[in-house]
Amino acid sequence: MEMTLTKAWKPIKWVLTDVDDTLTWQGKLPPETLLALNKLQQNGIKVAAVTGACAGWCDHIAQLWPVDAVLGENGAFCLEKKTPGITLTSSVPLDEMRANQAKLKQQIDVILTRFAEVNLTLDQAYRLCEVAIDIGQNRPPLDSEIVDQIVAHIHTLGAHATASSIHINAWYGDHSKRVSSVEFLRAQGLSHQDILTQCCYVGDSLNDQQMFESLPLTAGVKNIEHYWHKLDHKPSVVMNQCGGYGFAEFADALLALKQA
Repeated sequence: MEMTLTKAWKPIKWVLTDVDDTLTWQGKLPPETLLALNKLQQNGIKVAAVTGACAGWCDHIAQLWPVDAVLGENGAFCLEKKTPGITLTSSVPLDEMRANQAKLKQQIDVILTRFAEVNLTLDQAYRLCEVAIDIGQNRPPLDSEIVDQIVAHIHTLGAHATASSIHINAWYGDHSKRVSSVEFLRAQGLSHQDILTQCCYVGDSLNDQQMFESLPLTAGVKNIEHYWHKLDHKPSVVMNQCGGYGFAEFADALLALKQA
């Protein structure tokens, strides 16, 4: 696995990044992460978090972290920093999104009756679109075979479902990390070629595969190696450190390359 950034990374103007276990690590936000995000912004590199995190958590990130935007619940909505404050846009009207979420929650409640001690996430009440199942955030990691079974059951409903390191995220709708990221970047005035040459993505898990496939410049923090044998699309470089520490390592390497 490649550990260093080549000169192809020098034109990067946008860093898109996952959050859980990419900017965080073991349930905590390292101070190194916030310093790295701030250094990127101070050097003219824009940052967008692209995450399965709930709307409540995304609002906190958008309001308080040094990022330019947050694409939340796997791209269901975008919180973007503008003057004078945060704007929220969504792929479908919020009422329609809420109705689809309520329907899916009832269906997933039925599925989970087949799996003992598997529950929705504690932050479910703060979600606008998704239904999320805890597979490792506030419980011991769920066996990967059971995760696969639950995801397969959700797919039979015609819903989307992806597994991160801590959640299964499920939703109705056509949005995804990839689709919403491209739409967001185009809204910023970037052409298709700009997206391929000036934008990169950093992730850690199976639900980042679409982004690894879509962009030529992608990075994984070290804990991506846990899923390496399951990845059909792998990041182009892998850091030496895990989670937010690996993201800080990446940011330092990118800035060093751009300033060389």
